[in-house]
Amino acid sequence: MTEKTWEVLKVRLCHHVGKEVGLEAQVVYPAEWLPDQPPRVVGHRCSEATSCNLDGRPSCIFAGTNPVYDPFAE
Repeated sequence: MTEKTWEVLKVRLCHHVGKEVGLEAQVVYPAEWLPDQPPRVVGHRCSEATSCNLDGRPSCIFAGTNPVYDPFAE
């Protein structure tokens, strides 16, 4: 049976919320009977995306409000 988990990839200071946030990736691990398959990343999110979306200002790509700005690319 496959397993989906959210794993933290990076932790950075976000100037939009004023604290450290984590870039998380949803990773799908294959079943035991498919050991040759590598894990796949199916999604990304920010640990503080909810507070960014409630703010009303466009923040970043991981909050889903500003597809141009990637704070983790710096």
